[in-house]
Amino acid sequence: MADSQMEDDITLETPAEEVFIAPSINPSLLFAGSSYTHFSPVPPSLLPPASSPSSSPSTTTTPEQKLPQDPGPPCALGVDEAGRGPVLGPMVYGLFYLPLPLSDPLLRNTHHFDDSKVLTPTVRSSLMEKLCTPLSDLHTQCGWAVSVMSARDIGANMMKPAATYNLNAQAMDTTIALIKGVYERGVNVKEIFIDTIGHPATYQKRLERVFPTAKVVVAKKADSLYPCVSAASVCAKVTRDAALEVLYESYISKPDESQEDKDEDEDEEMTGTKPAKVAEEASWGSGYPSDARCTSWLKRNMDPVFGWGAECRFSWGTAKDMLDVKGAAAKVEWPVEEDDETSRLTDYFAAGKEKEGGDELGSWFGRPVGAEVF
Repeated sequence: MADSQMEDDITLETPAEEVFIAPSINPSLLFAGSSYTHFSPVPPSLLPPASSPSSSPSTTTTPEQKLPQDPGPPCALGVDEAGRGPVLGPMVYGLFYLPLPLSDPLLRNTHHFDDSKVLTPTVRSSLMEKLCTPLSDLHTQCGWAVSVMSARDIGANMMKPAATYNLNAQAMDTTIALIKGVYERGVNVKEIFIDTIGHPATYQKRLERVFPTAKVVVAKKADSLYPCVSAASVCAKVTRDAALEVLYESYISKPDESQEDKDEDEDEEMTGTKPAKVAEEASWGSGYPSDARCTSWLKRNMDPVFGWGAECRFSWGTAKDMLDVKGAAAKVEWPVEEDDETSRLTDYFAAGKEKEGGDELGSWFGRPVGAEVF
């Protein structure tokens, strides 16, 4: 029963075959391993109304006589994350806001938003596409934002030699920054709902101090209880799904394969004997350590010097354990004292069992170790 439940969870976490590539996807920043934030345009209906003259143009008023501008309609705002546990890919925080009266009718009744882990990948992708489609009811009445926390930055912050910046602290700061960004864009946020990390009461008190003019609710399973949090969950999950797809493109076989491999592929395509699951098994799946496709991919693609690319969280035990396997990673001997000016960087790498007279620099950048070493 437990194995069956795990398989179902992995299936729901795996991106859709044709996931919608939302405007929140920035390929250049993803490949660079950089974190970034994306805000959708604020619907005009949610902004403060344009001031209309209440008197004739000839009437003059002093700054003291000017009345404060009316705020826009009161809005509910939800925040949730996707990708907290995976070893591959970013962790994404999603934010969603809309007028208070529309929360249930529009999100729950019309579009059937729910916790993204309950919705199928195809349904999640479809909802996100509707949200990004101009003139749709979601697009004209709702706003959203995401913060993409790259795997590289998560790992670097967690492995700092001093003053470790743990994942909970990173998540809290990201949440606050996202909400502040919505306020700065002129949205009248009156209620804030957040899926908790850690103890709800402690989290809520801190947010109440930061946002004293809003009602703040931090609760477990908020993504199932509050429609705006459900929608935020979908924004976060679809953005992460699309980010995984974009990152994986750099590992897809390029057209420079050997002619022999090409011929084999052509034969397989003509005869129809190539199993459909081969490509599936070659992918990294959901990116979770419990996903066999993920761990197999990590083993096949580990470089002995650099490990993996910016898509990997090196602070995760899964990555650390693979790098620690005897003979998998290159041994590096750092000098205790500074050597003379003739030292070369290649001197720091153990020669291993390479043959004498070989090309010294031919493979010093590293090569995939292959799954067989594990």
